[in-house]
Amino acid sequence: MALRKLVAGNWKMNGNRAALDELDGIAAAAASVDIDVAICPPFTLIAPAVAKAGALPIGGQDCHASAKGAHTGCISAAMLNEAGATLVIVGHSERRADQHETDAEVRAKAEAAIAAGLIAIVCVGETESERDAGRALAVVEGQLDGSIPPAGEGKTLVVAYEPVWAIGTGRTPSVADVAEMHAAIRVRLTTILGERGAGVRILYGGSVKPDNAAELLSVPDVDGALVGGASLTAALFVPIVEAAAAIG
Repeated sequence: MALRKLVAGNWKMNGNRAALDELDGIAAAAASVDIDVAICPPFTLIAPAVAKAGALPIGGQDCHASAKGAHTGCISAAMLNEAGATLVIVGHSERRADQHETDAEVRAKAEAAIAAGLIAIVCVGETESERDAGRALAVVEGQLDGSIPPAGEGKTLVVAYEPVWAIGTGRTPSVADVAEMHAAIRVRLTTILGERGAGVRILYGGSVKPDNAAELLSVPDVDGALVGGASLTAALFVPIVEAAAAIG
């Protein structure tokens, strides 16, 4: 089942108002292709990004599971929606590691996002030690079991696979590694969600760049990409978008 490609950029804790000029080229490219494209800037840039980006979807990088309350420094899914966001990343490997987020917390955030009318991009992925121990598939399947909202479907849910072991280690996943993991994720999604699991897009999120995008996006069950550093400039991000569009 071929799903519509999605290429989402995660700016992480980078960017300022001047950086929003990059959205001009990104939005123009997105308007010219028949795939979905989105950018997730820092919270402070969401509203001005929405104002500048036109039809280009803008998302958040996290949300709280509660709609409101005494949660200093946090932001709710409803607040993201009010700012103009249409999607949100939850359970990113950096938040799982740095903020010690559990699968249960990630699921609660995803459910809150969907309830607020946002698309939830749920991230999963194994560490270097877990892969070296031969536990990669078991770890990711466990994260899916704990993190995926039972009511999720293709319109409200996206999964992003991040090979954490390949980030900053100099190690690069092979096409076979990516294919094996994405196939396993698809099987697990159908186990969790039934027939709806076939319609949930699975993004690859391991250092996608212009020179490897076409190869990675051609792998079965790679329905797009979650792009980090290369999404900060149109010069690097647009070729990835075009590579995804060429595959369709």
